[in-house]
Amino acid sequence: MAMPSVSLDRPSPRALFRSQDVASPARTAFDLVCEVEKWPVWLSFLRSARRVEPSEPLGQGSEVAIRSNIPGEDEELFEVDRFIPGHQLSLVGAYSVRRRIDIRIEQKSERSKLVVRVDYPTYGGALGALFDRLTRRRKLDIALNDSLIHFKGLVEYDQAPDGVLDDF
Repeated sequence: MAMPSVSLDRPSPRALFRSQDVASPARTAFDLVCEVEKWPVWLSFLRSARRVEPSEPLGQGSEVAIRSNIPGEDEELFEVDRFIPGHQLSLVGAYSVRRRIDIRIEQKSERSKLVVRVDYPTYGGALGALFDRLTRRRKLDIALNDSLIHFKGLVEYDQAPDGVLDDF
């Protein structure tokens, strides 16, 4: 019997889903994604992110501790459940498999595309889901959109030839 897998192409109605084109090779963009400690720099809804075992290389089974504005505990433990070098990093909550952060980089000639999906459970039934959608989820969606624009700026700034941004 085949087990169903999560598809990033059709996000669930509970998930926040954003994408952003980036004028850099996928490898450069993915290298920034793999720098877990720098996630709060470009993911504005994160307060801190750290690898539990920083001496081990980032890969499937690695653990990441995150403090965020996503509803839940103060600091949550996530585990890397999918890791495709240069393409995908997927985290699942260590204590709740309904908590998920998927980051994917797609190569498009010399450009690439960043795709991010954030999924977290809401509690309290239909009323709790409605309240979440009108308050936290809306703010988180705006923050995710701004974060991807910031990521684009960081990656493209690293790719800019010397002297291009000297006027600023």
